[in-house]
Amino acid sequence: MAQEEPKPVMVRERLDVCELDRARMSLMNPALIEQKKQERTIDENAKPLLEMAMKEGLETVWDRYEMQQPPCKYCEAGTSCMRCTMGPCRIIPPHRIRGVCGADVDLIVARNLLDTIATGSAAHSDHGRDIVETLYLVGTGKAKDYGIADPDKLRVLAKEYGIATDKKGTMEIAALLGRALLEEYGMTKNTLQLLNRAPKATRDIWEAAGISPRGIDREVVDCMHRIQMGVGADYVNILLQGLRCSLSDGWGGSMLGTDISDVLFGTPTIKESKVNLAVLKEDHVNIAVHGHNPVLSEMVVKAVADPELVGLAKKNGAKGINLVGLCCTGSELLMRKGVPMTGNHFNQELVIMTGALEAMIVDYQCIFPSLPRTASCFHTLIVSTSSKAKIPGSYFFDFSADKGLVTAKAIVRMAVENYKNRNPKRVNIPGTPVPLMSGFSNEAIKKALGGSFKPLIDVIAAGKIRGAVGIVGCNNPHVKHDYGHVTLSKALIKKNILCVETGCAAIASGKAGLLMPSAAALAGDDLRAVCESLKIPPVLHMGSCVDNSRILVLAAELGNALNVPIHKLPIAGAAPEWYSQKAVSIGAYFVASGVYTVLGVMPHISGSPAVVSLLTDGLKGAVNANFAVEPDPLKAADLIAGHIEKKRIDLGI
Repeated sequence: MAQEEPKPVMVRERLDVCELDRARMSLMNPALIEQKKQERTIDENAKPLLEMAMKEGLETVWDRYEMQQPPCKYCEAGTSCMRCTMGPCRIIPPHRIRGVCGADVDLIVARNLLDTIATGSAAHSDHGRDIVETLYLVGTGKAKDYGIADPDKLRVLAKEYGIATDKKGTMEIAALLGRALLEEYGMTKNTLQLLNRAPKATRDIWEAAGISPRGIDREVVDCMHRIQMGVGADYVNILLQGLRCSLSDGWGGSMLGTDISDVLFGTPTIKESKVNLAVLKEDHVNIAVHGHNPVLSEMVVKAVADPELVGLAKKNGAKGINLVGLCCTGSELLMRKGVPMTGNHFNQELVIMTGALEAMIVDYQCIFPSLPRTASCFHTLIVSTSSKAKIPGSYFFDFSADKGLVTAKAIVRMAVENYKNRNPKRVNIPGTPVPLMSGFSNEAIKKALGGSFKPLIDVIAAGKIRGAVGIVGCNNPHVKHDYGHVTLSKALIKKNILCVETGCAAIASGKAGLLMPSAAALAGDDLRAVCESLKIPPVLHMGSCVDNSRILVLAAELGNALNVPIHKLPIAGAAPEWYSQKAVSIGAYFVASGVYTVLGVMPHISGSPAVVSLLTDGLKGAVNANFAVEPDPLKAADLIAGHIEKKRIDLGI
């Protein structure tokens, strides 16, 4: 019997931005509008919509940032504490040098940072858990809308976990592997299987430093225990646990999320698509998926192709249904399906302001709670789908894998029916789409190189490529939108350094035209020649932010091939516009794995010189890598290039 389509539930009440609110926000000075427009973004397609927003009083992330200025100097320095109700406490020398409990500034800053790492690790790893649970449901026959898109990778992973695959069917293997992976979250064997992908010398460093992760959930709980008042009191010990927790994310939860997404939905292959706000179509029903979880978006892909729903769209006056992506859910679909992208983190309000979006379907992470307020000024529906992330003013569907397709169809039906509510006079889709090349999974890169990474190693050894940099992270109003990502990428490829990118960083480069082979013209002569011979861009899109684990695996493969630990490779990491706790966990597991990492935004740690010194210098003695902070992306490029050249000298190449 066919499942009945579920009905949405409004979360609390529909939000409405009144005319008075908008009148207070609107700007009348054309010169001021032009100045703000240029200061806020380098995304040319975003600028006309920003101008409209300022004129009409439509609130954006940049407006809210300005409203928060000046920031609290204690929060900014990490020297405020709300761990318990004996406070809140602030460290204000020379007299207020300890909190009520006796915690000094180093301990307060370290506890705050550990809290941040634990939150980011939990977010990415819980995403991974959702993917793993779906695999288990598929294997046990409880999620019939999904299948196994890459059975070969399934069997490779099963063998990695010691599961015999002979004489077993695909679904039996999926169930056994799913169960084994779920045990990685809370288990008793005191290690994670995927740590074995790292070079042995790197694993030995983790053991010596006492930061080898024992279990994904265990490390997060350990962090939260330590920051309880009366537990952790040594800032060094606290921050070492932060590294251990981050490793459980990078080599655990995130890596599982990436690998099992490949198994369920297909390992990405190189393909072309388009990016920026202009991928919306004026004569189509436009639906955007936004968030991080491909379990939802994969079903939406199926639903928008349903003949009944396409027919309904045409009946309502549209030529069809146009699915587009935002943020990391968008990158998941871009990598696997070639679904076009409207943009990254700071494009999420602007895509609504085009007046051409019928529905934005969200799951979790990086979703502005303000979206229903923005949508109330247009006809757009905000549809939330995760019980973890209910948003007041949104239409909520309780999405789960066992009723995936029927729920996705119900959501798409809502969007199609909403097309008739569009106001044609308010439609403003700026510019034209930019082409991009995506799908650079490790498997795809290896295939492009002829079946092994040896050609890449050879051109690095020969100096044709000086090294590689993983550029990751988000958008942050402390940095002009996309400027940090694009400027750093251009500077590095000019120095013959290959860039591998994920998440919002990759989409920024895509909008700037750097994800096409033609961008090789902007690279140094040697990198340009390599890219032209392989017909690839000098900046490779490797996936969503959870897919930073692909960068770890790539580094591990290179280290294993050369029989050296990761920290000896001519590689680095960078997060020019990071904002979230997830990014702190990512940066921590890069550094803990031996990758020098440059941040473009200062973490909230400046109140403790001891913590700053530990992260920027002291960690070298423990993990042979460290953080640096450099807001200027051109100077950051020089720091990274200098580090890579030193590593080349140390390797004798």
